[in-house]
Amino acid sequence: MSARVRLPVHTDRHAPSYYTATANQALSYPPLRDALRVDVCIVGGGFSGLNTAIELAERGFSVALLEARQIGWGASGRNGGQLIRGVGHGVEQFRPVLGEDGVRSLKLMGLEAVEIVRRRIEKHAIDCDLTWGYCDLANKPADLAGFAEDMAELQGLGYRHPLRLLQPGEMHSVVGSDRYVGGLIDMGSGHLHPLNLALGEAAAAAALGVRLFEHSEVIRIEYGDGVKVHTEQGRVCAKTLVLACNAYINDLEPRLGGKVLPAGSYVIATEPLSEDQAQALIPQNMALCDQRVALDYYRLSADRRLLFGGACHYSGRDPADIAAYMRPKMLKVFPQLENTRIDYQWGGMIGIGANRLPQIGRFADRPNVYYAQAYSGHGLNATHLAGKLLAEAISGQQGGGFDLFDKVPHITFPGGKRLRSPMLALGMLWYRFKEATGLA
Repeated sequence: MSARVRLPVHTDRHAPSYYTATANQALSYPPLRDALRVDVCIVGGGFSGLNTAIELAERGFSVALLEARQIGWGASGRNGGQLIRGVGHGVEQFRPVLGEDGVRSLKLMGLEAVEIVRRRIEKHAIDCDLTWGYCDLANKPADLAGFAEDMAELQGLGYRHPLRLLQPGEMHSVVGSDRYVGGLIDMGSGHLHPLNLALGEAAAAAALGVRLFEHSEVIRIEYGDGVKVHTEQGRVCAKTLVLACNAYINDLEPRLGGKVLPAGSYVIATEPLSEDQAQALIPQNMALCDQRVALDYYRLSADRRLLFGGACHYSGRDPADIAAYMRPKMLKVFPQLENTRIDYQWGGMIGIGANRLPQIGRFADRPNVYYAQAYSGHGLNATHLAGKLLAEAISGQQGGGFDLFDKVPHITFPGGKRLRSPMLALGMLWYRFKEATGLA
């Protein structure tokens, strides 16, 4: 059974998601209505902006953060809640730019990123249902062979968490589905309630003295030795600016907007399952993700609902009925849920970069303007890494991870604002065709 509810148009309020319904605090911050002067102004109230603010405040900087809607309104408060090691996809491609040591450093930072989240939750006692355990799911034997290589590489990097390769006959120990031919368990990755994490981090930032403003869309920026950031009702003057808008950068900074493609991703949440049902679906309460181009990712919530997501869309158009669109995908994995009700459905935009590496850097002609965006599906951990790297660079630390990310060039998607999404959608259709026909 599926709740056929048409998705409402975007508003300034949070999406009608399971996360919104189970948020454990109702925080509210005022719009900016006057003129402020601070060391750093951050635009964007998602994980990137919040964690940059925390890191800077801990280093003694005065910080103002401007959010156009509500804290965690975008992907930070809507995502699948999977906290998975790694930043980027296929980082070996950057060896000509970064060298062997640079690529190794990227891989190590992909492990560090999860630990930053772990430490932030522990330090600020954030209640966000953090649960450890994740399994990559193999759709075909080649995927399983790749997992063996991944495991060897992680062990070579000194990964400190348990890893285990699963053969076909062992798959029911992690997932109650016959769809997969193997897996890789990683006990150093896991899942959590992302909106509650964002709200907890906002509270932590405020406690550190960060000035947080909601419903404060930036309409104009004046650049120079300092910056003046204008909203409808106020202005922030700062030495340094951080743009942390990701898929919602729009026309605020065209040089960034052209390098990140907003892509829709969608999640449904079932009614609460019995303990026996939940145990049969995901026996070890792990987060799970397959390897297809239009990947499925899913997990159990703290109240035993199945949260099932995926179906990355590059067309720029959301399905009219997300539950009706996602439910058949869920039933391909778990046909035993045929008579299970869908209680929540929602979607949102993630930011995709052409080379799938997070874009963390600053403008050569505006050295006091920094940015972070395009996490390509690894945003929960990579945003926290970005906040640390940006704060290190702004505070004058040289030779760190920021410099590596800043060296990597990022192309502007062809086709301009109107055509780049349809062009990429056509390209992804080709990859899905190859996958379906065994050409991939």
